[in-house]
Amino acid sequence: MAPLSGGAWSTLVPMSIRPLDGVRVLELGNYIAAPTAGRILGDFGAEVIKVERPKVGDELRNWRLYGGDTSMLYRTVNRNKKSITLDLRTEAGRAIVLDLIRRSDVLLENFRPGMLEKWGLGPEVLNEANPRLVITRISAYGQTGPLSQRPGFAAVAEAVGGLRELVGDPDRAPVRTGVSIGDSIAGIYAAFGTVMALFQRERVRSDDDPEAAPIPLAERVIDVALNEAILSVMESLVPDYLAYGIQRERVGGRMEGIAPSNAYPCADGTSVIIGGNGDAIFQRYMRVIDRPDLAADPELQDNAGRWAQRERLDAAIAEWTGVRTRAQALEVLEAAAIPCGPIYTAADIVADEQYRARNMIQPFAVDVGAAEPKTVGFPGIVPVIGERSLPIRSVGPDLGAHTHEVLADLLGMPASEIDALEVS
Repeated sequence: MAPLSGGAWSTLVPMSIRPLDGVRVLELGNYIAAPTAGRILGDFGAEVIKVERPKVGDELRNWRLYGGDTSMLYRTVNRNKKSITLDLRTEAGRAIVLDLIRRSDVLLENFRPGMLEKWGLGPEVLNEANPRLVITRISAYGQTGPLSQRPGFAAVAEAVGGLRELVGDPDRAPVRTGVSIGDSIAGIYAAFGTVMALFQRERVRSDDDPEAAPIPLAERVIDVALNEAILSVMESLVPDYLAYGIQRERVGGRMEGIAPSNAYPCADGTSVIIGGNGDAIFQRYMRVIDRPDLAADPELQDNAGRWAQRERLDAAIAEWTGVRTRAQALEVLEAAAIPCGPIYTAADIVADEQYRARNMIQPFAVDVGAAEPKTVGFPGIVPVIGERSLPIRSVGPDLGAHTHEVLADLLGMPASEIDALEVS
């Protein structure tokens, strides 16, 4: 799975911008949440060693698998990592984990609370092995509280966190977004929390004893709950309820209290997103669609008034877009500086000049189950540093591809001992 350079996708950007160079992360996570955090840390230079179950590996390897033996989902979420296989149910596997912990800066995991403790790898044990270790834990409801022991995936967290109730049309049951947004948001928070803890650790480092651990264990445990990660991006959902008794409801393609902002059908069967809810923008917007009467209407001069008449506004806008192709509508709107855009498919994203200019689609030759590897574009690294996305060093590795390398080079284990573990 080597990166490709040149052509439509270019990965020729500086390799020196890696803020987390020298940081080693041991990832015990599965699925999406913890691996997303590990992916972000790896994107910016951390050495991420992913521990997977022998022979089986992370179940994500088989999710949305259309060919070959490893899904593009796994390749994407686990890029810039090394894969080793260890059986944490065995004493030998746990001993090796502790040896790796002594040489790591971060432990990242998303097991159900209590699982690490059950294996004898709880925070106190890890802290004894490495008093400077940052321990980042992701779970459904967090490590404490009455629901902490309850299992849960992102679908449940999105519901409990308040998101699911707001997604979809008001006359239908709530729907889910098309990606595991709860896992991804939790992973982003976990990566952020990890970097904060590393920054704090370095900020208070003692010059007299660089290996000292002045930060208490409790302050080096980052506890991310999926439901809380969702709640944190729900804006004023709870304050609006407590202050005004407002129970927000599903409003389809709109956003509660903001108008006009929606998806509007075009003559060629596509749709465009148009956000004309700013007061000054609204005036230009209505003139562009040949409705100066709406621009002058005193009841539509602020957002509250426009929201009250959202059906009337959306009907007028849809009448205008309905006789134009997507390209025609966007050309007129963009010329008037009206926020707008097409609704992209994957094919649209791959062809987009803006993504290409910022190195946001990066090509790798990967196994897709065919006779020869195929060139596949993967989403670039966010945020951008140095004007273009940093290059992805490698996509998600084959199962156990780095077991011998890591255990031999990092722990000095002989090949015969590694083979005896039956981890390859």
